[in-house]
Amino acid sequence: MKCPFCGAEDTAVADTRLNDEGDTVRRRRKCNACDKRFTTYERAEIQLPQVVKKNGLRTEFSRAKLRASLELALRKRPVSIEAVDAAVADIEERLLSAGEREVSTQQLGELVMRELKKLDKVAYIRFASVYRNFEDVDAFSRAIREVSPPPRKK
Repeated sequence: MKCPFCGAEDTAVADTRLNDEGDTVRRRRKCNACDKRFTTYERAEIQLPQVVKKNGLRTEFSRAKLRASLELALRKRPVSIEAVDAAVADIEERLLSAGEREVSTQQLGELVMRELKKLDKVAYIRFASVYRNFEDVDAFSRAIREVSPPPRKK
């Protein structure tokens, strides 16, 4: 680490501590050239992938947009805020663990549908009707059959 005072590269760590949350490391350093002390902070940098839209444009991943699309599908449905938070966190985790630099809106839509299917079947159908751009009643019926339990045998 370069000394911010004299620019020397010969510095030593005098003290290291974690913050209360455990996500940041605070280091007190001492320059061996000018004897001055300074503090540095280290935090893991987590980079979510860029979103590639249908027209090819790339945008930053937006947690707010993801949450808004889930909330729109879940509007007036009996699903808790905590469940929505967990769904958003699960989608983000899947994106991070995939390790890709880019994700298509199609892949993102499929992840949203997977979460909605677990949370609320009506919200799943709402989202699917827009996302899959149902052309006719048959497409709508197929989506409903996907989430309906199989008929009981008599």
